[in-house]
Amino acid sequence: MYRTHTCGELRLENKDTSVTLSGWVQTVRKFGAITFVDIRDRYGITQLLFGEELNKELEENPLGREFVLQATGTVNERSNKNPNIPTGEIEILVSSFSILNKSAVPPFTIQDDTDGGDDLRMKYRYLDLRRNAVKKNLELRYAVGRAARNYLHNQGFLDIETPFLIKSTPEGARDFVVPSRMNPGQFYALPQSPQTFKQLLMVSGYDRYYQIVKCFRDEDLRADRQPEFTQIDCEMAFVQQEDILNMFEGLIKSIFKDVKGIDYNEAVQRMSWEDATWNYGNDKPDIRFEMKVLNLKKPSTVYTNKQDNAGLINGADFKVFDEAETVVAIAVPGCSEYSRKQTDEITEWVKRPQIGMKGLVFIKVNADGTYKSSVDKFYSEERLKAIADAANAKAGDLVLILAGAEERTRKAISELRLEMGKRLGLRKEDEFKLLWVLDFPLFEFALEDQDGGGAGRWVARHHPFTSPKPDHIEMMISNSPKVDDPEKYLEHPYANIKANAYDMVLNGNEIGGGSIRIFQRELQEKMFAALGMDAEEQQHKFGFLLGAFEYGAPPHGGIAFGFDRLCAILGGSESIRDFIAFPKNNSGRDVMLDAPSAIAAKQFDELQIKLDLK
Repeated sequence: MYRTHTCGELRLENKDTSVTLSGWVQTVRKFGAITFVDIRDRYGITQLLFGEELNKELEENPLGREFVLQATGTVNERSNKNPNIPTGEIEILVSSFSILNKSAVPPFTIQDDTDGGDDLRMKYRYLDLRRNAVKKNLELRYAVGRAARNYLHNQGFLDIETPFLIKSTPEGARDFVVPSRMNPGQFYALPQSPQTFKQLLMVSGYDRYYQIVKCFRDEDLRADRQPEFTQIDCEMAFVQQEDILNMFEGLIKSIFKDVKGIDYNEAVQRMSWEDATWNYGNDKPDIRFEMKVLNLKKPSTVYTNKQDNAGLINGADFKVFDEAETVVAIAVPGCSEYSRKQTDEITEWVKRPQIGMKGLVFIKVNADGTYKSSVDKFYSEERLKAIADAANAKAGDLVLILAGAEERTRKAISELRLEMGKRLGLRKEDEFKLLWVLDFPLFEFALEDQDGGGAGRWVARHHPFTSPKPDHIEMMISNSPKVDDPEKYLEHPYANIKANAYDMVLNGNEIGGGSIRIFQRELQEKMFAALGMDAEEQQHKFGFLLGAFEYGAPPHGGIAFGFDRLCAILGGSESIRDFIAFPKNNSGRDVMLDAPSAIAAKQFDELQIKLDLK
């Protein structure tokens, strides 16, 4: 028997018990004729005391960090207790020990505040996983998965597996492809999601399905993306949007309760896509704080029911505003006393390549009722006051204004809002705020080629299986998707079709997204045609789904939650890599396995593939 107890199990009530522990050596501390050793396993850490006799044996067989050690002895009350660990009141008086395996000197320290950088820790990930901080992340991941499974089981969902080797279908990102040896020249694709399979399960009568499933997308990476990721994938039949929202609000609230001990009793706020992008600059706003965006120039008719405030800035002969496609502002609370150095630092922040702005305009709303601005020579104090009032600025606030091209400027004001919220401590890690974003546009118009499919065409904003809002279905069926003048695409009826889709947002992060699906062949064919697929291509790529719709497909809808991202948010991290046992780096490489890597020529021959690198 290698152990009778774990290293985190013993307490003072176990005093005088004979025990055997096994684990890794954390530290060795010599004090004259005795030696203290901290031994660690997944469950905790326990102090071992080696007396004078065994100390001589240790001199002959010295222990090093990360040696695998077995020790037998008696539980004793510590004279110098450690209140910072659960086992801190006891130690083991060792009577015998055995070194089960020695260890080379680790390339970094195996402790919370390690001296190993990201690349080094990823190369030796099996050592990094021994650290308590990483262990806690994986324990949280397990707890989130267990809570999700329990909730969905109790709601009558079946966990049904779907294939990993499938047909390549367009879902918004590049597929990872797998050559077939038994079918030369043909390829499988790894699933970007189980989308079509879960719809087929609805046709098959399995009205409540879920999987916690691996998905694969060949796309550029960042902190919250990996080439392989996990999602909580769900689908329900005979439901409308309200049924989905209620069901999966319940899922996330249940996870909050089971994993974090949080009773999230408040109603989940709902917001249209148009309101989100107009008031916050993006479609996943962090609503833990206000600081809404003031639109000083309306950029396009996408915002059908919105009124801008162009009158506040027009007529001042300030070309930066006059020539900009859009002008937007936020009022930052309590920052009017920022120095020139501080406002210059913010200006440099928005000029960074990742933000992409040329500069920034500010208005200080001073406590004495005066206004100071970087554009004083163009705007009177009266006009500065009007702009500040429109931004809901109070005495002591700082108004920050950006101007430029619509997409870049909206993204920049959104990032600036989040950055200022972070600097002011308004984005608290222990505060969670849920939001539903609804009523997305069904289509986007590609003025430029985005995915190799060509320019001047409609593309699905979500995916091609998303249904229009019920009262917009006729608009889609009765109109041709053809756009005669691409520059006037906003005048086309398709620009006004709303999707029966929804995203769940948590603290400014999209954690889940889904839709009510198309379930009638005629409408699905219309959708494919709008995306530029002729009948032959539709049949080639999705004939199996169109055929299934001929056999009594029920109304259905679903959602998929980013499992890794949800875990990261609950764990207070910005990176999903911290919550994945063996992640890839930002180049999509596994530096531990050195993958991807070349394969043997024999494998190419078996696959009948010739490699031609250019």
